[in-house]
Order: sequence, then C-alpha cells, then structure tokens
Amino acid sequence: MLLNKLCSIIQKNYLRLHKMIISSYMKAEHRECDETFAAAESAVIEGNFEQAEELFLRFSTETLTHFKREEESLFPTFEELSGSAEGPTKVMRYEHEQMRNLIGRMAGAVEAKDKDEYLSIAESMMILLQQHNMKEEQMLYAMCDRMIPQELKESTLATMKDIKF
Repeated sequence: MLLNKLCSIIQKNYLRLHKMIISSYMKAEHRECDETFAAAESAVIEGNFEQAEELFLRFSTETLTHFKREEESLFPTFEELSGSAEGPTKVMRYEHEQMRNLIGRMAGAVEAKDKDEYLSIAESMMILLQQHNMKEEQMLYAMCDRMIPQELKESTLATMKDIKF
C-alpha cells in the first residue's frame, strides 16, 4: 500500500517535471548565472579585482551562452509553432541586446578596476535581469512547455545544450 502510494507520487512528479523540461532547464541556467553575477559583484565590493575578473568572465560567458541558446534554438522553435516572431521572443531579444550592452560596460569597469562604475552598472543589470528572467520563467518557458510537443522539446533541449558561446 505505502509502496504503491510512493510509486504514484514519484510517477506524478516525474510526469510533471518531464512536461516542464524547457522551464526546468532554463530556470536552472538562470540560477547559475545569478549566482555567478552575485559572486562577481561581491569580489568587486571586496576590491578583489583578480577574482572579480575571473567571476565576471564566467558570468558573461554563461549569460551570453544562455542568450545564444535561446536565440538560435528555443525562440525559433517557439516562433515556428506560434506562427509569430512579433510576440514575447521579440521582447526577449531586445532585452538581450540591452544586457549585452551592459555586460560590455561592466567589462570595461572591471578591467579599469572602477568599483563605483561597476556597481552602478551592476545595479541596472540586476534590475533588468530580474525582470527579464521573471517574464521568461512565468510566461515564455511555460508557453514553450505547453506548446512544443515532447519529442520536439527534447530535441530542442539537446540542440541548446550543444550550443556554446
């Protein structure tokens, strides 16, 4: 009896997570980028610019890889199925461009060891990242999980995993 209940719970959770394959993977990428961003910011605050450069490079590589995966694989799949490139993916691409600009400015600040400049730009970046991630996680990824057939989700995810910056 208990074993049957346990098996049922595991199966329901597996099916729920399996259906949310895009959301689960992309949210995990967001968390990785967020953690590295915070670590880089902490290193700047501490004045440890050697560590800050290393962490910032990791953050920018993770973030730009994430954008590339979305723009080259996930967004085109979504747009093909939805029949439109004018919806949420257009907004996400625009925000990616804004963040690329901020990453470039942050790189200059960390290279110049300009703590105040870096932290000022980082504040803008954090606000934009939080808003952007919320839109993707609450809207776009959920739409992808509902709209994209399971087999196509799996192949899209496999393609995304192969994309590097």
